[in-house]
Amino acid sequence: MTSVLKGLRVVEHGTFITGPAAAMVLADMGAEVVKVELPGTGDPFRAFKGGLYSPHYQTYNRNKHSVALDTRKPEDRATFDRLIEGADVYIQNFRPGFAEQIHAGEARLRGMNPRLIYCAISGFGPDGPSASRPSYDTVAQAASGFLRLLVNPENPRVVGPAIADAMTGYYAAFGILGALHARHASGEGRRVDVSMFEAMTHFNLDAFTHLFSVGEVMGPYSRPSVSQSYVLECACGGWIALHMSSPEKFWQGLALAMDKPDIFEDERFCDRFARITHQDALIGVLRDIFKRRPRSEWCERLLAQDVPHAPMYRTDEVPDDPQARHLQLFVDMQHPTMGPSRTVRSPISFDGQRNLQVTPPPTLGEHNALYAQGWPQAAR
Repeated sequence: MTSVLKGLRVVEHGTFITGPAAAMVLADMGAEVVKVELPGTGDPFRAFKGGLYSPHYQTYNRNKHSVALDTRKPEDRATFDRLIEGADVYIQNFRPGFAEQIHAGEARLRGMNPRLIYCAISGFGPDGPSASRPSYDTVAQAASGFLRLLVNPENPRVVGPAIADAMTGYYAAFGILGALHARHASGEGRRVDVSMFEAMTHFNLDAFTHLFSVGEVMGPYSRPSVSQSYVLECACGGWIALHMSSPEKFWQGLALAMDKPDIFEDERFCDRFARITHQDALIGVLRDIFKRRPRSEWCERLLAQDVPHAPMYRTDEVPDDPQARHLQLFVDMQHPTMGPSRTVRSPISFDGQRNLQVTPPPTLGEHNALYAQGWPQAAR
């Protein structure tokens, strides 16, 4: 494995997803990450059926070390300070003002270590009328306008994974890497601020570009209509997804795969604009056709005609996909006390080398002894 961030020392004071996700991105690339957690309970995401090793916690905490410290206590704060003095990056995702209450504010930490990159992740930003509001994934999706693009108006309910949480963490990692690059020239640390509201509004950039350019307010079917995207049930009960876009060769390939070579001579479907105008009618036609054959046969037919498609997998089907196997996308881990587990490796490869060596998420305080006196010299 190419550890491009080997030697980088990160202290993560993160809970739930945003802070842990940012630190995980750095850890996946070789940074040494110490996760500071509250003794006894740790990251609230740990709690699960009476234990402290939930699937939620495991998702964003691989490749890290755990140290249990309460920085409000002088003896624990002394250990924390030793870590900060030797760190390159500090990450927290508390509400604005809380870090100062636990002696982890920017002024104090960068006073001890002027080279420190201090990353503060919040819900709505460090100041302003909404700064003190609580924020979780759905709140940020809604405030940014993104959630409105996901919800089916005929059956309004929240769907999908914690996109805002994860994306905010990834944006934070990008900001940290930028600040580290700037430090090479200046020798000084920087403060990095990322809020969930800002991150998701930026992630929703396409909708705002349409608004500002042509005055269009996009809805949940706007992009699928223009991109000509479909999900269709097959005879076996499985589903398949098509993303046809605009090239006519894909549509002619679809016609041949369906044994309907003349289907797009219908004036309702004869070109891109007609298909967009009459998308509901086209969906009805495609639904009827695709229900006549099993998904496996449709995949063979569409592949033979070079039509952009994929089976709409359930999560448990993805590890068996031939390309996933070829890419070694899923890797096994072994924790000395928690046992075996499996995860998705980092999607980033360097010089053709995939990151196949993954350390399982730590138990609470697992590395207290290792970091009791600060950073182990050998680790650098």
